Amino acid sequence: MPLLNKLMIMNIHPTINLSQHSLFNKIEKVRRRHAKVNDRTITLAHGSGGKAMRDLIEDIFVGGFDNPLLSELEDQARVNLAQLGEMGDRLALTTDSYVIDPIFFPGGNIGALAVNGTVNDLAVSGAIPLYLSCGMIIEEGFSVETLRQIVQSMKQAADLAGVKIVTGDTKVVNRGSADKLFINTTGVGVIRSGINISAANLLPGDVIIVNGNLGDHGAAIIVARGELALESSIESDCQSLNGLVEAILAVCPGIHSMRDATRGGLATVLNEFALSSEVGIRLYEQALPVREEVQGVCELLGLDPLYLANEGKLVAVVPYDRAEKVLAAMKNHPAGENAVIVGEVIDSPSGVVLMETMFGTDRIVDMLVGDQLPRIC
Repeated sequence: MPLLNKLMIMNIHPTINLSQHSLFNKIEKVRRRHAKVNDRTITLAHGSGGKAMRDLIEDIFVGGFDNPLLSELEDQARVNLAQLGEMGDRLALTTDSYVIDPIFFPGGNIGALAVNGTVNDLAVSGAIPLYLSCGMIIEEGFSVETLRQIVQSMKQAADLAGVKIVTGDTKVVNRGSADKLFINTTGVGVIRSGINISAANLLPGDVIIVNGNLGDHGAAIIVARGELALESSIESDCQSLNGLVEAILAVCPGIHSMRDATRGGLATVLNEFALSSEVGIRLYEQALPVREEVQGVCELLGLDPLYLANEGKLVAVVPYDRAEKVLAAMKNHPAGENAVIVGEVIDSPSGVVLMETMFGTDRIVDMLVGDQLPRIC
């Protein structure tokens, strides 16, 4: 028998008092607003799906990221497609996971890194970054206050980049099953009409520009790990690059290719470009921007700054006749004030990156084999 009929037989009338219903809604909103995690460390209960988990989500994540799409607490974020259509004609989607060690380092932390890294992956495609998801895998025993700091840094990075973190997921694993905290972020953006940026677009004569010093992030992580008793003032270059990309596209919407030089560094990006476009690339060693401190760390450890990771550097491949305008636009932006031309695209040898050394000889700059430094991002 339907529930409504049962209630009528029992002489219980299921009337709805609108004022009570409104009151319940208000109480629920107040309860959400004041949810508070009182534990000092993360416990398995914070991943159980119950009240402890809900309090963690409402206090740390909803309270920290603070935007209407997230605060609805649905299992998905709902985006206005008409609004996206006004910005461009294609979606860009990217995802990345961050397992860096240590999670705090000079110039940033795992949270800011996760936001900026995903924003940059969207931006170098010519997309306008809009929305991010955030999945966190937290080890039991992790400090709640540290988690709060990381979320705050993610919020700050998202605000600076003009994006919103609109959905997410939280998992807690047993002590020893993870190393403190892992973060996955997925980003969605919209590519403007007429923009066609691809690793397969390089043409002989194109100019290669980077927006500043190479290897800062990798060197900063080496020092931060404290395993080699090194002292240095090197900081990670962790930053969002979408504003810089906007400046580049404003003067050169026909730019051929862009990519952020993260793991594998500049050398790996250029090898990927050369292979995809079936062209050669020539670098000029004398033009490469590397800090003395970074060069010193590399010489001490037998590393090459061309392969060190960056988290705020992009490589732009520009038609020859637009190179000076692009370089000037980059230098006028805070993220590109140290921009410099480092090479050019050549006909042959196809798929090979050459570097003209300071001695006037050429050497092949190959793809990175193995990993110079694990868990760099």
